[in-house]
Amino acid sequence: MSQKIKGIFPKIYDFENLYIAALEAKKSKRFKDEVLKFNSNLEENLIIIQNELIHKTYKVGKYRQFYINEPKKRLIMALPFKDRVIQWAIYRNLYPIYDKQFIYDSYGCRVGKGTHKAADRLQYWLRQVDRKQQKYYYLKLDISKYFYRVNHAILLDILRKKIEDKDLMWLLEIIVNSEDVPFGLPAGMEADQCSDEERLFDTGMPIGNLTSQLFANVYLNELDQYAKHNLRIHYYIRYMDDIIILSDNKKYLHQVKEEIEIFLKEKLALDLNKKTAIRPISCGIEFVGFRLWPTHRKLKKSGIKKIKKRIKTLQKAYRNGSMTFEKVNASMQSYFGIMKHFNSYNFKTKPLNETAFKRDEKPSNQERYSQNK
Repeated sequence: MSQKIKGIFPKIYDFENLYIAALEAKKSKRFKDEVLKFNSNLEENLIIIQNELIHKTYKVGKYRQFYINEPKKRLIMALPFKDRVIQWAIYRNLYPIYDKQFIYDSYGCRVGKGTHKAADRLQYWLRQVDRKQQKYYYLKLDISKYFYRVNHAILLDILRKKIEDKDLMWLLEIIVNSEDVPFGLPAGMEADQCSDEERLFDTGMPIGNLTSQLFANVYLNELDQYAKHNLRIHYYIRYMDDIIILSDNKKYLHQVKEEIEIFLKEKLALDLNKKTAIRPISCGIEFVGFRLWPTHRKLKKSGIKKIKKRIKTLQKAYRNGSMTFEKVNASMQSYFGIMKHFNSYNFKTKPLNETAFKRDEKPSNQERYSQNK
């Protein structure tokens, strides 16, 4: 049995931990007004946080809501900077403990893992099984509206199994049960399109929270452990709520699918969606933004369209003078870096050979405005 978590709460509100958490929270956001204001009185604000945690007066701030449309429409809920500091303070202490418990082949939101490592690992397995005589199949499991349907009571019970620290559990419950917004309402859905359960405040986690990333892995680690230790599945890989299982026995994969479906429903109150499928590996496996075969991989069509669209946006920005060549070049180099991770000769060479960046001969709007002045 794994060792219990005890005495962590004082480490979370320790001033040095809060200070480092503030530094982490402001990365890439240091010039935002909210961040500048907080850091102008950093010591005083950290002491306020420290006292709120010690005296248990802390309440989660009001979420700012907005939508993103890539890869699909999602509701993002961003906390005030103060709350993000607290989340970093928690994460810095809990992540290293929980990460040791996760299976090796869980790749989402983990240090040293990520999409490219996940794709490399799955392709390594595909090359292994491709050398065997048997025909191999893959089972792709996709959990329906995962972040919106995480059950708060079940999540807290899972956390209590590991955490024997009442003060820490008080803080985690405050975050998990925050009632500022109904997390159970999926992005793009109206209330009358959702079930009664989806409208409740006792399901769902806000996408965008640092603790949500950790809790998402803790929650599905229950499935990972069941798959590895109870079902004894060898070729099992997960990236957040996307799971791939390989086998040379199609009937066995159907059986595994049924057993996992039962486990998800009974233990985690989750369901599989319509993307769940069993197919030969020769068809290629869509996973972490790629389509993978034993011999090669390609970027999904949606990913290629996204890069093409962004390159056109860069061309337009450079043409009208709203972006410098240095910034354009930095963006293009990042795309070329992405291209190293998949095989598509024509697509790789076309942006290099055919994409041109030219300035308009006429002055830009800003330049015309300056001249008129």
